[in-house]
This record gives sequence, C-alpha cells and structure tokens, in this order.
Amino acid sequence: MFKSGFIGIIGRPNVGKSTLMNHIVGEKIAITTPKPQTTRNRIMGIHNRTDGQFIFIDTPGIHEAFTPLNKLMVDTAVRTFGSTDLLLLLIEADKGVQRGDRQLIESLKEGPLPIILGINKIDLVKKDVLLPLIDELQKLFPFEEIIPLSALDGRGVDVLLDEIWKRLPEGAPLFPEDMMTDRTERFITAEVIREKIILLTHQEIPYATAVMVDSFKEDEDHRRIRIEATITVEKESQKGILIGKKGSMLKQIGSLARTDLEIFFASRIFLQLFVRVRKDWTQDKRMLKEFGYTEE
Repeated sequence: MFKSGFIGIIGRPNVGKSTLMNHIVGEKIAITTPKPQTTRNRIMGIHNRTDGQFIFIDTPGIHEAFTPLNKLMVDTAVRTFGSTDLLLLLIEADKGVQRGDRQLIESLKEGPLPIILGINKIDLVKKDVLLPLIDELQKLFPFEEIIPLSALDGRGVDVLLDEIWKRLPEGAPLFPEDMMTDRTERFITAEVIREKIILLTHQEIPYATAVMVDSFKEDEDHRRIRIEATITVEKESQKGILIGKKGSMLKQIGSLARTDLEIFFASRIFLQLFVRVRKDWTQDKRMLKEFGYTEE
C-alpha cells in the first residue's frame, strides 16, 4: 500500500519546526536559528520512503502579531490548517505547556483534521519530566498520538513517521522522487543569507532585514555559481551595522553564507552582497509583496 499526503507542522516560534523538517528531508532547506520568528514563509519539504511520500509544510511560528509583516507570517501558518491532510503540532519538552500552546490547542478544537502532537527537545530533559507532561497534554485535547522526539538527534522521528503514515490517504506520489522542496534556488539562497544575518546581528536588525537575489548564474566554464543579492534594512543606522567597520560584518555574513551554499549546491560560489535602505518596509504592504511576503 502506497500513501501520500500533506502534513502541516505548526507551533509557537522556535519550537523546532524547521529543524525537524530538515532532519526528515535530509537536507537543510529551511533556515534555523535560536531566535524566534526566523521562518517567515511556508516551506515545503518532501520525504520519500518505499511505502509513501510525506510532504511537510513548515510554517512560521504562531504568535501575537502587531506589524503587517508579522500578521502575514501568522496568516501563512493559520492557512495551513485548511490545506493539509494532517497537522503535526510541536511543543517543547523543556518549556512545558506554554500559554501560546494552550491558545493554539484551543483554536484547533473546531477543526476536522487529525492532529499528532510532537513533544520536541527531549534531549534537554530527564525522562521523569515527560510522563507528567504527557498526562497534562492528554487532558487538553484528544490527540491522535503524543510522541516524544528530538529533532536535533533524531530520537522518536521514525516512530513519528510511522504514525503519520497510518493516517495519510492512499495514493500515488504527488511529486517526483528527486524533488525535496517546492522552493527555488534563489529563495533558498536568500534564506541562507538571512540566516547568517540573524545569527550575527542583534536587537532589531534580524527583524528589519529582507534579502533578494538579484542574479543567479551558473558559470559552467569555471564550474561555479555567481550570485548577487541585496539586503534591505529600514534605517541608515542598520545599514552601517550590517556593513560593519571597513565592511567586516558584510564580509563575515558573505563568508558564512557562501560555505553553506557551496555544500547545498555542491559547487563553488561567488557571492556579492549589497545593502540598501527602504524606510519602514515591514509596514509597507507594497514592499512586503515585492519581497515575497503575500497573502497568497
């Protein structure tokens, strides 16, 4: 019996949704950082086995949103509820049941989709913490299954996949076997650059930054890919921080991004970065659309 279907991964920011999807797919197709709200877009990751095709939809973390950008991020996650065969809700073992978890679980009670709960980050807690947590969660909602796991080291992931498979509809593969995501090379490149910015900068910089790839050309003669990308910020002061003294910060961002991109594309990378200012772009719906943050 072969099964295929869509699984929406939902949860609060920073619970490990992207890390889990990357582990299952076997490639880093979604960026991960310790900072919340790293994921801004819906990202598809495809996992194939002999008996099924699992199409995971990684979504932005659901949180209280006040800016147009953050509202678009939350809307993107919520729309996943209606376009999948199954929902996988992740919470953190080391944090317990947070207020945001309770609010999200409450919002799911009216929905028709089966829901599996994954308790992530069990590598951070002792076993005696899990049983009371599972007992508490069972009282909140009739989950299909509650599965402790670690997206970081893989514990429990095979059990999770088997439980998901049981609940997927029968059907042929929906995507070619060699396809791992629906996102383009340009999108992945921009996200890798943005990840390095988030990791290397602080305060408002990570949340005031957008990256667009202006040029992506494969140079077959020299066996390398030439990439030009523009980083957009909201203020001149942010531009100065991103460039750094004598360009030091921008060079560091480019160096780290290039290393990851060379691994992903299995090719030498020539990466050139530029920085520009677009005042208050996170508040401007026209610019949000230009950067790919839309209501579609």
